[in-house]
Amino acid sequence: LCFLKLHTYTRVQVSIDICGVDHPSRKRRFEVVHNLLSTRYNSRIRVQTSADEVTRISPVVSPFPSAGRWEREVWDMSGVSSINHPDLRRISTDHGFEGHPLRKDFPLSGYVEVRYDDPEKRVVSEPIEMTQEFRYFDSASPWEQRSDG
Repeated sequence: LCFLKLHTYTRVQVSIDICGVDHPSRKRRFEVVHNLLSTRYNSRIRVQTSADEVTRISPVVSPFPSAGRWEREVWDMSGVSSINHPDLRRISTDHGFEGHPLRKDFPLSGYVEVRYDDPEKRVVSEPIEMTQEFRYFDSASPWEQRSDG
């Protein structure tokens, strides 16, 4: 990405967004998408890289300081971490939160229920019984019906 920032014909100045996408069927199941902006040439560039559950990606905080927040969110929500990130901690979920909610294998209901208990006057966390192990979306849509005529 430093190449795109320094090259005469691109001059990318801003990291607009970084997001993580989970593809469980792939060997390298995570895709990290960087959306970059060149204000000089009024153009946007998308750079995609892939990683598995163990591989850490190179951070882009030094060439693009605004990317620090996006990299933290990608780690928090998808579990893809950056090598030597200066401030890699949770940003969207609680510090005691377990798991990464945007992974396809994360249960829809979560792992715990957090609620306020009025008689005890405190917040209570209770484990949830899992009714669905994995989200499987290979079903026919009711809106896409075939007509025989």
